Parts: sequence; structure tokens; C-alpha cells
Amino acid sequence: AEAAATLADDTRVIWYGPSMGAKSFLTARLMEAWAHGQDVVDTVGGHRPATGRLRHIAQLGVITRQWSYINRRLDAPEGDVRVELDGPSGARWTWGAEGADDLVRGPAEDFCLVVTQRRHVADTALELTGETALDWMHRAQAFAGPPTDGPQPGRT
Repeated sequence: AEAAATLADDTRVIWYGPSMGAKSFLTARLMEAWAHGQDVVDTVGGHRPATGRLRHIAQLGVITRQWSYINRRLDAPEGDVRVELDGPSGARWTWGAEGADDLVRGPAEDFCLVVTQRRHVADTALELTGETALDWMHRAQAFAGPPTDGPQPGRT
């Protein structure tokens, strides 16, 4: 925490993928702790309640949409994808243009599980509208490193 407090907003941090802004770097560390914590929860068959902190992970999931393609040496599809998530408190979290042809809608926790590749989109309550939204959710990768595809349907 002390080291994080010394980072200026415009600082670029070198990590395993492309360099990241300080805020994104810290958000990515939060995402990693949450995602690997989910691995433990799944292993022991436990449950943990979702919290509003998932908004940080959801934000990272949204801003890494292009990375999910670049990492695979693919061109990201053009056009906007609207994301409408229901946070644990019931608040609606949104990204992207209203009226976009493509839409991802549903529980924030499910979105976070998909973009961190802890769940296959088919095993969630996410509703997808449009080919671009569907393609993104099958490729989503909110973390650095080589491209991975996450679990197959029915597996965690």
C-alpha cells in the first residue's frame, strides 16, 4: 500500500503485458487477487458474497476488450459494445454508447467471472445481443500474458 501511494496518476508501470497507467496497474492487482481467490473458493466448494468492489474488475474487463484481440494478433471488431451490469447493491453500472447494436447485460459478478476466465459465458446469467458482444465474451481476457480461452461450458 505504501508503494502504491507513491505512484503518480501519469506513471506508466511495466508489467507482463503492455505498460499500464498506475490506476490500471493497481486495479489489475485487485483483479488478480479476486480471480485467484475465486479459484480457491471453487476448489473448496465455498461461496463468498459479491461486493461493490467488483466495479473495479468490471471496469478493467471493459477497458481490456481490445487487448483480448490484440493479444491474439487479431483486429478488434469495430463498433461499440454497451455493457449494463447489475452491481451487488442493485445499482446499474454502464459502459458504452446507449443504443449500441451489441450489448452485454446481467450480473456484475458473472461479467467479472467471464473476463477473468473463471466461468464460460454459457454458464452465467449474462445476456448477449449481437455477434460482436458474443465474440468478445468468448475471447475476453482482462489479464496480461499469453492468450488463453478460459474454461469450457460446464467447467469452472
